[in-house]
Amino acid sequence: MKNVLIVEDSKAIRSLIRIALEEAGGFFTSEANNGFEALKTLPSRKFDLIITDINMPDINGLELIGFVKSNQSYRDIPLIIVSTEKSEEDKKRGMALGAMGYIVKPFRKEDLMALVNKAVGGK
Repeated sequence: MKNVLIVEDSKAIRSLIRIALEEAGGFFTSEANNGFEALKTLPSRKFDLIITDINMPDINGLELIGFVKSNQSYRDIPLIIVSTEKSEEDKKRGMALGAMGYIVKPFRKEDLMALVNKAVGGK
């Protein structure tokens, strides 16, 4: 089982991502409403992937990526951004901080799972 942390302030989007992962099989998910909650959740288990939104209250997704990639304990966890932000600038910033993938909402489940599998070495 791969452990995935879903960081998203929209409960509906968190559910869509969780359901896509559950339907694919082989994934255990944890959820966080924002970056601050994600930081509190990270020590609870070894995560194989973090999927994060950018625009969230408290600590946004870009700040979360910066923290994860600068922390010895978490820097090797791959990150995927799922965001409504469509600009090349936001995508470049996220990738420069260390995200390995970027997908724009609304997304197709197949596109999300292709990125997830690439990130965790799956199908």
